[in-house]
Amino acid sequence: MHAAHLASLAAQSGGNAGKIGQLFLGIAVFAAVFIGILLLASLFKGHLGEKIQAAAFVGPTVVLISVGLIYPAILTIRRAFYSGKFFDLNFGTPRTRGKFVGFDNFQALWTTPGLPAVFRNTLFWVILVPLFATGLGLLYAILIDRAKGEALAKALIFLPMAISMVGATLIWKFVYYFIGDPTADQVGLINSLLTKIGMDPIDFLGNAPGNTFAMIVIMIWIQAGFAMTVLSAAIKAIPDEIIEAANMDGVKGFQMFRFITLPSIRSSVIVVLTTIAIATLKAFDIVQASSGGKLGDSVLANEFYNRSFVTQQPGLGAAIAIVIFLLVMPIIVFNVIQMRKDA
Repeated sequence: MHAAHLASLAAQSGGNAGKIGQLFLGIAVFAAVFIGILLLASLFKGHLGEKIQAAAFVGPTVVLISVGLIYPAILTIRRAFYSGKFFDLNFGTPRTRGKFVGFDNFQALWTTPGLPAVFRNTLFWVILVPLFATGLGLLYAILIDRAKGEALAKALIFLPMAISMVGATLIWKFVYYFIGDPTADQVGLINSLLTKIGMDPIDFLGNAPGNTFAMIVIMIWIQAGFAMTVLSAAIKAIPDEIIEAANMDGVKGFQMFRFITLPSIRSSVIVVLTTIAIATLKAFDIVQASSGGKLGDSVLANEFYNRSFVTQQPGLGAAIAIVIFLLVMPIIVFNVIQMRKDA
């Protein structure tokens, strides 16, 4: 038995040594490629050498983007116009190729039971999460600006950003936890407090559409720290001369915020709003870790996964992916336009 243990340790040590060897091999290959590019560029002088060097560095990136992003995007667009499955669970049955169905998958987005509610839930997410997360982050940044213990206060509000969305959802499931029997002792934090003051417990995550708003609170809790960090840095970047001049003119309180602070950090507010909106459109983890979207609380990103891999409707899933992309694009374009105006 002792010999077997020693053999196991030796095997584990050998495996670790192999992984370390692979790591050093990868570093050596990267260094060799980098040095090779520089040597190749050094053979050519002037603008030609600069163009070759730029192409040598940019080329691998273009190839990786094409293989990992553009090609899958083309396949997704093509898949949206076909029916069929990704794979057949009956391994003895020959797989049938999907047939061209035109825009049927896009039409099914509005006629398939449950999908209109998905769009409604996604609308709630995209409107409420960016507004409340940005608003709370901005309010917190203003309140703690130059206050005693500012660093600790910022760390506390930023802490949820360090937790995965799945972990945050599990934490909040304990906060929302509801025991089916209203007369039983509730262990969920909120329901425990409600029963102590004589109120009935609430099934926060079990009833639609209330469960959607309960999960939106989780996303706001996570994203408020990001908003606070970016906006706090923008507030500190406001020149002291502007603030002092406003104070001399008698500008105080809300007027200071409206006429000085907010216009000065406008570009940062737009960046935060659009960034959180894009992250919200891709929200998957919270819904999946909560109920899997089975209780009338699904959103587009979660429904894309369910339709593609759970119900084996990859054409419909691809159509949902295209809709998500089309919803994200205007936000990105608006963000770019605003950044150019502020440049």
